[in-house]
Amino acid sequence: MFIDSEVIPDQQIIVVPVEDAYFLGLLSSHVHVKWSLSAGGTLEDRPRYNNSVCFDPFPFPDPTPEQKQKICDLGDRLDAHRKQVQATHPDITITGMYNLLTKLRAGEPFTDKDRAYNDRALVSTLKQIHDELDLTVLDAYGWPHTLTDEQILENLVALNAERAEEERNGHIRWLRPEYQAPDDVRAHGRAPQQGTLEGIAAPEETVIAPVEQQKFPTSFKDQLAAIRDLLRTQGGEWTVAQVKAQFKNASRKQKAIQDCLDTLTDLGVIACHTEDGTPRWYLADLQTAA
Repeated sequence: MFIDSEVIPDQQIIVVPVEDAYFLGLLSSHVHVKWSLSAGGTLEDRPRYNNSVCFDPFPFPDPTPEQKQKICDLGDRLDAHRKQVQATHPDITITGMYNLLTKLRAGEPFTDKDRAYNDRALVSTLKQIHDELDLTVLDAYGWPHTLTDEQILENLVALNAERAEEERNGHIRWLRPEYQAPDDVRAHGRAPQQGTLEGIAAPEETVIAPVEQQKFPTSFKDQLAAIRDLLRTQGGEWTVAQVKAQFKNASRKQKAIQDCLDTLTDLGVIACHTEDGTPRWYLADLQTAA
């Protein structure tokens, strides 16, 4: 649920510092719950959410803007519904609501006490929100609604491997780019993101990381020399992402790499041209020789 940022949480509470209901909806979906129950630990007979295995490696979907907005709306509805019920009936607990939801989903008959509780807790409405959320999240992944829990886990593991390969090639899908990759945001004036132009996907950029990446120098002079030597020894044309992938500690150095490329271009050491909307740099000597 959303809580005020002034609240200091207990050490056992997992806090996800985002205010976007898209993440609340996604993390409340059956897909994420199933992953967490499988990957997380236990305390006695109770599951525990361990962020290092439940959150960090969890592969988020790549939704369309419409799918993301729908998940966001459902996340807001979920949070508002539970809070409204508890505000109206202070004796209703989250645990009580979800215990009854489990019983409802299992098709177990309600007792008179259950029916009275449901009349106040509106668990049937809670189920409706969760059911719609679960289907929308599956749509965001591009998966059929008929997947079994085992198939969901298999797909998540496979997607995790794909994302790990992406990151090795320098493509990182930041959840909070304005905080995690501020250089990218400042360089482009907005958060880096995948996008489409009039429904046509942009061409994929080939990014290959070497087996042993170099350490990215700290001084500007050494950074210039490292990038100059890279283009001189490897040849070919290079995008910012491809240059960044060659250095093991350059995940937050895109602006520094861009500055180096611009400086080397101004000095006439390298040259640049744009292809498919993407700037590509190459050694200026190659242009002279051609």
